[in-house]
Parts: sequence; C-alpha cells; structure tokens
Amino acid sequence: MPELSRADHRTSPPTIDIPRHYNAAADLIGRNLDAGRGDKTAFIDDRGRCTYAELDRRTDACGNALRALGVQREQRVLMCIHDGIDFPTVFLGAIKAGIVPIAVNTLLTQGDYEYMVRDSRARVAVVSAALLPLFLPLLDKVPTLERLVVSGGAPGPDALASLLEEHAGPCELADTTCDDVCFWLYSSGSTGSPKGTIHVHASLIQTAELYGRPILGIREDDVVFSAAKLFFAYGLGNGLTFPLSVGATAVLMAERPTPAAVGQRLIEHRPSIFYGVPTLFAGMLASSDLPAREQVALRVCASAGEALPEEIGKRWTEHFGVEILDGIGSTEMLHIFLSNRAGQVRYGTTGTPVPGYEVRLMDEDGHEVAPGEVGELQIRGPSSAAGYWNNRAKTRHTFLGEWTRSGDKYSVTPEGYYVYSGRSDDMLKVSGIYVSPIEVESVLITHEAVLEAAVVGQEDDDKLIKPKAFVVLKPGVRADDALAADLKAHVKSLLAPYKYPRWFEFVEELPKTATGKIQRFKLRALTRG
Repeated sequence: MPELSRADHRTSPPTIDIPRHYNAAADLIGRNLDAGRGDKTAFIDDRGRCTYAELDRRTDACGNALRALGVQREQRVLMCIHDGIDFPTVFLGAIKAGIVPIAVNTLLTQGDYEYMVRDSRARVAVVSAALLPLFLPLLDKVPTLERLVVSGGAPGPDALASLLEEHAGPCELADTTCDDVCFWLYSSGSTGSPKGTIHVHASLIQTAELYGRPILGIREDDVVFSAAKLFFAYGLGNGLTFPLSVGATAVLMAERPTPAAVGQRLIEHRPSIFYGVPTLFAGMLASSDLPAREQVALRVCASAGEALPEEIGKRWTEHFGVEILDGIGSTEMLHIFLSNRAGQVRYGTTGTPVPGYEVRLMDEDGHEVAPGEVGELQIRGPSSAAGYWNNRAKTRHTFLGEWTRSGDKYSVTPEGYYVYSGRSDDMLKVSGIYVSPIEVESVLITHEAVLEAAVVGQEDDDKLIKPKAFVVLKPGVRADDALAADLKAHVKSLLAPYKYPRWFEFVEELPKTATGKIQRFKLRALTRG
C-alpha cells in the first residue's frame, strides 16, 4: 500500500494525500505488518485476543468467503454483529474484496432490519447468533437476500467460523480507488427514519489523521475502549480506525454499556483512552460501580453523540483527574469535526474546529449569522459522505456542494468556542424568543436530585409553546409536587424566567438511540398525545 503523506501549509488546513489507487482495509492492516507489529494484539474481546497478523489472515479468509458466496465487487453485505473480533473481520474483509459492508444497529426490531435489507438490497447478511431469529424470516420476505451467515454460533455451513476455515488463504485485493464506495452506515434515527449514508475508501484514514492523532493524541502504546459501539460512526473510529492507524490495541465489549460493565473493563484492561457518551458518563458518576481513580489507567477520555453538560465534565475530571474531550461528529461526516483539546478544555462548549475541517453558522435565509447569534452548523471537510442511498431529496437537502448541513444549532463565543443549542427541530420559541432545550437541561442536571433531563415544547391553554421537562431522578429520590416546584425555582434562579419548564414529568428513562442520543421527537409526540 503506498505511503500516505501529511501536507500542513500555513495558508490552508492540513490535508492528507491519499493515493488514487487505495484500499482502506489493506492500508489499516498493512501499515502494522510493515512496521513489524504482526505479533502485537490488535483486538481483545469477550472471548479472546487477535494479533495484527491474525487479523490479516482472518480478513483475507472473509474476503474469499464472501466471494465464494457469490457476492461481487460493489455489492453489499449487511452486518448486524455485536462488538467482537468478528466485526473487524467482516468489515475489513469485505473492503479488501471490494465488497461494501453495511454496519447496522444491533438493538433494532425485525421491521427495522427488513427495511434496511430491502433498502440496501444486500445479498448476504452476517448476524450474531443471538440476533438470528430476527433475520431468518427475511429470507422468505426479501427477494434480494440470499444467505445468512452466523457469527458466534454452532459450527455448520452457515457459521462464519466454518467459512473462514474453509476459505483460508491470501485474498486477491480489489483494485479500488480512494473515491470508490467503501462502506455504508445507517443514520441513528434521532430525527426519524434512518438513511443509508455512503462513505468512500479515503474517509476512514482522514478521520484518523485529522482527529485521532493530533486531537485525541492516540499512540501505538495505547489501549483503547469505546462504550460507543462499532456500528455507530463515532464508535467505528474509536474502536477500529484510530487504533489500527497507529498500531494500538482496542478492547471490544459485546454487551450493552452499563456503568457496571464499563467499570469492569476499565479496571480489568486498564485502557488509557476511553470513549463514552454524556448519558454514560452521568450514569457512571451516579453508580456505586464507579471505579476509584487508582483502579484505572486513563490518560484521556472523549465524548460525542450529545453535548456534554458542564457539570458532568467537571465531576468526571475531579474524580479521575483526566479531561473529557467533548466534540461533535455525525454519520454524514464520519467522525468528530469540532472538539475540545487537551489542556484547553472548556466544559459547556464543543470546542473549536478540528484542523482540516471548516465550519460556518447559517440563518434560515442562507446567510452567516452575526457573532454571538445562533445558527445552523454547516461543515466542510474531507470525510463527508458521498450522499444518501436511494434518497435524492434528502441528499440535496443535506449536502450543499462542499458543505454538509448538520441540523444542529450553535453559537460561538468571542474566544472561538462553539456552544451547542440543540437540533434545529428541537429549538423552542417562547414569548417570541428562541430557547435552547440544551441550556435548560444543563441547568436541571445541576440539581442534586436529577440524573438526566430532556426539554421539549408543549402548548399551554392559550395554544402558546412553553417548555416541558422529562426528568430521570437519581436512585432513591422521590418524585412529588414539592420536588417539581423546587426544580422550577432552581431553573429560574439560574436562567431568564421565561425559560423555566412549566411542567415536569418524572420518568424511569428517556427514549434514546443505541448511540445515546435523546429522541426528543418521541417526547414531542407524547406531549401531543
């Protein structure tokens, strides 16, 4: 694989020169073999370990197996695999063969999977054994689906392990280009139906070289652990692209990232880099399973998916002595393009643009907003998706030439730090003035009784929109009218009076995507119901 080179000019953002003929999987694996890291552990999962040399052999066998099943170059293979060594095996093996892997959420319904299989026209689906019952009926229902391959199941003709053994040997590398379609990810569904988001071969390494190395500071001697799963764009970079780009070791966990499960991995494997989401950081801080500082070996933490509340960031740093680098990325941009930096963290902000990416804040008429005003965040950078599959209207709406619309509202401080105000659809207009639900939520969680909060708009008796809060309380706290009154007073004491929630609904949990994003559209539906 030709060597990549960095170009960093004073007059332009850093860029990564990608050779025209380029295969992302061959690069991510081959660079480690070339550097003599074949015997080093690449992945640790719940069942064992895999070295870089073993990963090379497994991905070769997988590419051979998919071809033997009749999957041709540029055709699609759907992956619904719990985090483990089989995930990079299939993902990178398909890419080596020029086949397009589609990593999908492992926590969806059969109807969701039927939609994605039909939409993508995947000929083969590789699924974890526990998820097989959800997919078996699709063989009869979806004409384009020809075969199911099972990860982690019993030996047999449809077992991934059996196919890898049968087709062991070097894989003929597909002569792909940097602009060929490499893989898809379906959007997380925080705003409705998921969309097949198409990424090219050059995109993975761009995120590693522009964010992974200079912002995160990932090194060969790091052990990394991402609570965000590999099917999520954020998790894919965290647990696959970034460690492979430098020869680090990644810990993979199949089960859901509860505070207890995450704490166990932090103690057992002592990762130096931990990637989480705000919901998890908050849950861990409130949990009796939170490890002590001396039990872990953390050097840096990262957060994305939702804005990290200032209170949570400060409490985490106080407990562990390490910063959380809060940032924002998207499925469309593949990874983080705005981020805080080590030693320059300002909790309550999403930081500044990652070098190599440009951002702008636009009003509803397509003009840049004045300093300090709220506008829609738009991004320009090398990892932008090629578009949405089979969805021309939404492609045109989101991808504006070189610029990509995020759907997120932001303002920027005089010092250049970006402050999240919510999704475009989440903004509330109260008494003729826009209110950010994030601002109100951030104040609510500073109350000693509150674990999580989400704020949406609801009509009052006069058909005027006012804030309503859905609140998850900390364990042992009792919900009653007195607490609701206290929460109202708490918000009023810290924000302009019109911003306080008029109603409180105490709930056991908030609706979220599997990546930890609050699905406020579901809460809005409840207020209308």
